[in-house]
Amino acid sequence: MLQRFLTFFERYSFGVCTYLGERFNISIAKIRLFFIYSSFLAVGFPLMFYFCAGIVLDIRRYVKRMHTRVSDW
Repeated sequence: MLQRFLTFFERYSFGVCTYLGERFNISIAKIRLFFIYSSFLAVGFPLMFYFCAGIVLDIRRYVKRMHTRVSDW
């Protein structure tokens, strides 16, 4: 049951932890644990940051896709 939950979350999450881990060369598991623990301490503020960062990353991916399609013409 736990493995199915983790697989679902990793497949459909925004990829914020992966992006931050690759960008700053930090373990992805450590970043995930930071978000989990800090959300308990800060009453959900890191979750708001996570969702906002996910939306920004999705917009960046969309713009890059559209840019490559336009430049293919």
